[in-house]
Amino acid sequence: MNKIQMTTPLVEMDGDEMTRILWAMIKEELLLPFVDLKTEYYDLGLEHRNETNDQVTADSANATKKYGVAVKCATITPNAARMDEYHLKEMWKSPNGTIRAMLDGTVFRAPIIVKGIEPCVKNWKKPITIARHAYGDVYKATEMKIPGAGKVELVYTAEDGSETRETVHDFTGAGVIQGQHNLNGSIESFARSCFTYALDVKQDLWFATKDTISKKYDHTFKDIFQEIFDAEYKETFEKAGITYFYTLIDDAVARVMKSEGGYIWACKNYDGDVMSDMVSSAFGSLAMMTSVLVSPNGYYEYEAAHGTVQRHYYKHLNGEETSTNSVATIFAWSGALRKRGELDQNDALMAFADKLEAACVKTIEEGRMTKDLALITSIANPTVLNSQEFIQEIRKTLEETL
Repeated sequence: MNKIQMTTPLVEMDGDEMTRILWAMIKEELLLPFVDLKTEYYDLGLEHRNETNDQVTADSANATKKYGVAVKCATITPNAARMDEYHLKEMWKSPNGTIRAMLDGTVFRAPIIVKGIEPCVKNWKKPITIARHAYGDVYKATEMKIPGAGKVELVYTAEDGSETRETVHDFTGAGVIQGQHNLNGSIESFARSCFTYALDVKQDLWFATKDTISKKYDHTFKDIFQEIFDAEYKETFEKAGITYFYTLIDDAVARVMKSEGGYIWACKNYDGDVMSDMVSSAFGSLAMMTSVLVSPNGYYEYEAAHGTVQRHYYKHLNGEETSTNSVATIFAWSGALRKRGELDQNDALMAFADKLEAACVKTIEEGRMTKDLALITSIANPTVLNSQEFIQEIRKTLEETL
């Protein structure tokens, strides 16, 4: 068969450890035989980030602005142990955090639904997509240990030198303090990304914070969302037959547990971090969750929702067999190819992305899967495959479809 042609490249961001091994396998078995793959390649592996003083991460984000669509492998965010292991010049920041900040994006994470991998919450029938604000709050916080009695204040100094003060706490003994911030502009981008994505996928949008307690900080999020919705999106939502509503985060959690799914749940940064792991685990596995960074400027970056699978990588280095689930990484590629096809009006590329995802699902539903899924599946007598065998079985299913 003739390979499917691409007219515009994807930005390809390679990564670390076991996911880097899977990345090469996926390209070799599932992409290059079928697609005349065009990518602009950036090596975001930790060693190369260290060599370039992390300039490669910024370069990859700028390339995403140029081409509009990127696909990213999982990468290491170094800690003290990684500093020693990789002989790093410094503790480089999270590549995901850098890219999110440069693209001003919102992260949308949704589980991949497969028959035989039932959710822990029995009434969940449809995917729940978590929309996570990717700027500020605790992730940009300034912290201080308070050694003893004294007063802590928030002080805002305006450009003209005038000051506004608020007492945080009068300490009578030792304690800790944390200062968080966010930006109206970032919250506005978050809101627009959520509303646009909801219209793209034709799903209701929920947004939840704790404005009853945080009457200025969280209430600002609530107000900005409502103002933008009323001014820019209300009519289009009505025409699309979808709804937007705000509720408290604790009320949202209760509603989510009793719902059947099928909507987008927008959360502040920390809430989204926690709830996306909860949703993915309850649906089955982090390795069965898609993740896409959507910028209000029309940039898209697709990746798996999980990390680099360090434990399997060390086994791989020792020559031991691994059974690593590659589905989320495959779906990162298929999502990016579909979006590239959509932007380029390339129907063949979009159709291939659909068939690749269907081949993944069919392979699992026919009982061929990696160990992590075999441990939780309701399918009788599943065949447990190693990392490479699983990808090869998906290729067989894909070839039958094509």
